[in-house]
Amino acid sequence: MSATVLYMSMSLDGFVAGPNAGPGNGLGDGGERLHDWVLTGDGFASDGVNGRIVEEFMSTGSVVAGPGTFEPAGGWDGDHHDGVPIFVYSRREPGIDIGGWPLVTYLDDLATAMARAKEAAGDRNVLVHGAAVTQLGLQARVLDELEIHLVPIVLGGGRPLFGDGLPAGVELERTRVLEGEGGVTHLHYRVAYPA
Repeated sequence: MSATVLYMSMSLDGFVAGPNAGPGNGLGDGGERLHDWVLTGDGFASDGVNGRIVEEFMSTGSVVAGPGTFEPAGGWDGDHHDGVPIFVYSRREPGIDIGGWPLVTYLDDLATAMARAKEAAGDRNVLVHGAAVTQLGLQARVLDELEIHLVPIVLGGGRPLFGDGLPAGVELERTRVLEGEGGVTHLHYRVAYPA
């Protein structure tokens, strides 16, 4: 069965983007370092543990993101990977032109976005992006798993993965720890919601 899985690089001090993130500086000051583990001179890492993780998230069947992730990334030019559907949770109209991107759908309800993404993914998982979608997904109980790529850097500020207002009682069951190349540690958790 399909699962909604956050794949997120995070600094040791808990940030997924550096200070001053915004248009033209999507990952904030110094935030591009969060993705050094995944990028090589030829594109994405393809060997070793890091390559295995890249293969994993690139084999997902759909994507859910918020506009704060989707739009600064240029909407991934309308195709995140291999023609999978992209569902953007937003309470506002798109901030970029998505008219020529048939794979992209904006929805104003996160539970609906996650359900449609699962349906579109079939037996593959859903790749979830973004801190806001993570926090809201945990509150709405629609986020199933977390894959945190813990990067050995300190950003000292920026956008935290977990903010205030997370539901009490959420437990994380660690299901895997992999030591990747370049010092990154890949931590996989299954989310357990309180009864």
